[in-house]
Amino acid sequence: MNIPFVKYQGTGNDFVFIDQRDHQYLSREDTTIIERLCDRKFGIGADGLILLQNKEGFDFEMIYFNADGNESSMCGNGGRCITAFAKRLNIIQNTGRFWAIDGVHEVRIDENFWVDLKMKAVQEIEIGEDYFILDTGSPHYIIFAEDIDDINVVETGSAIRYSKRFRKEGINVNFVEKNQKELIVATYERGVEDETLSCGTGVTAAALAHAVQEQFTSGEIPIQTKGGNLSIKFKQVQQNQFDDIWLCGPATFVFDGQIII
Repeated sequence: MNIPFVKYQGTGNDFVFIDQRDHQYLSREDTTIIERLCDRKFGIGADGLILLQNKEGFDFEMIYFNADGNESSMCGNGGRCITAFAKRLNIIQNTGRFWAIDGVHEVRIDENFWVDLKMKAVQEIEIGEDYFILDTGSPHYIIFAEDIDDINVVETGSAIRYSKRFRKEGINVNFVEKNQKELIVATYERGVEDETLSCGTGVTAAALAHAVQEQFTSGEIPIQTKGGNLSIKFKQVQQNQFDDIWLCGPATFVFDGQIII
């Protein structure tokens, strides 16, 4: 089977996209094939694979798989990149609505492929002695640190992700450093089981945890990741509850091609 694909990256978080509107190349059961396509030595190489499909009442549907081949929860940078892919396919122009595993998402995209993605509302935040846990489409564990360069992201993140509480379902672990201008975020991602250069739902979670700490009711928080810069816009509608959350940043075409399976 010959599969056409496109690759995009959003601040270093990279994805393989397959357009399945007219032909189904892959299904949710094709775990081994998807893992192989994401493999950086034996496949195309990516943090995840995303299927773009038709969905009645929406511009398209997004189905996201982690690099391990398993379907997973929402991916923020993937959502921004599929928006750029949909614009390339002339499915949308400057605005759109798509369906993902966590529900409907609105998007805005300009001529420079800067994408604003509306995230799900956050109704609950667990606040521990030295951590925050919240779900921004995917579950995240937030730790604030003085200097994240002093942290072994893979070792420390893996220890939390595979701890007794989170071993079965997994959790993404984000280390957050504050400075006067922005938040600096490093992420260990479940499913990838490694540090990624950026994580959209992760930086969203980090920004909202920061807003709780600083008692911000609304605003825009700049974020620096190892793969580039993002920003989060939000409104706190009640104590520790947020809505009108937007993940904003670039979505960049890398290359396209065909691969024989």
